[in-house]
Amino acid sequence: MDRLTEMEAFATVVDQGGFTDAARKMGISKSAVSKHVSSLEARLGARLLNRTTRRVSPTEIGLAYYDRARRVLNDAGEADALVTSMQSAPSGLLRISVATDFGVNHLSPVLGDFLQEFPDITVNMVLNNRFVELISEGFDMAVRIGELEDSTLRARKLTETSKKMIASPAYFERYGRPARIDDLNEHKLLHYSNASNGAVWKLTAPSGEKRQVRTAGWLTVNDGQSLLNACIGGLGIAYLPSFLYADALKKGLVEEAIPNLPGETQGIYAVYPPGRFTQPKVRAFIDFLVEAFAEKGPDIW
Repeated sequence: MDRLTEMEAFATVVDQGGFTDAARKMGISKSAVSKHVSSLEARLGARLLNRTTRRVSPTEIGLAYYDRARRVLNDAGEADALVTSMQSAPSGLLRISVATDFGVNHLSPVLGDFLQEFPDITVNMVLNNRFVELISEGFDMAVRIGELEDSTLRARKLTETSKKMIASPAYFERYGRPARIDDLNEHKLLHYSNASNGAVWKLTAPSGEKRQVRTAGWLTVNDGQSLLNACIGGLGIAYLPSFLYADALKKGLVEEAIPNLPGETQGIYAVYPPGRFTQPKVRAFIDFLVEAFAEKGPDIW
């Protein structure tokens, strides 16, 4: 007899507590279930079930075998589901977490093309400025910027963004332009309050030396677009990603504060829960994003 069928019959008897209910569950006769279990016991040379007129229960050996058999059966079911899902069109609800600035400026504009290409997928995009717990909070994936924290999440790089200090021409006219990193202590700095390192800017000097600027900011806010608006308004110098300031830089609304400093580059990633296979809807969206941002970054936005 088929070994997997024998295991399924035995495991179903244990799950259902008897041969009659197991037969109903499997859609075969009670005698067929009994024959499968007897064949399994004969092949293993061990009694797996205690049988009485009132109940059926696993022996000590049977209980140990059941644990392993159930894992094998679950794996087999997942394998079947994998093949089925990979051959079917991506569908279902896709729940995404993305930083507000990137979501508004770059993800929202391309979502329409994705939904047109995959009409059986519905998207729930949540904009926030924190790292959500994907699994516990029910997200299928997230788009994250910068160095990834150590985790069990899987990641795929979408593109890169540079990060530079910028301010408006009006600000430089009023307060002067810093010539070197140490000069920043004498300037009005605008800070992003959600940054994990607080009011600290990690910069690289022309010599390659890594520097940290620790100074009180004139304005602290938890939104990148608000910082950019403050920059354009002449309130100070901000340290922002190029995907946010690129358009303002092209229009001359802002300028680099210290142009000779080496640029800092950050990766932009799609992250998603670990697993033996990626859900088709998640795989489809990540592939779409890779293509959509293929010609972007670090300074091209």
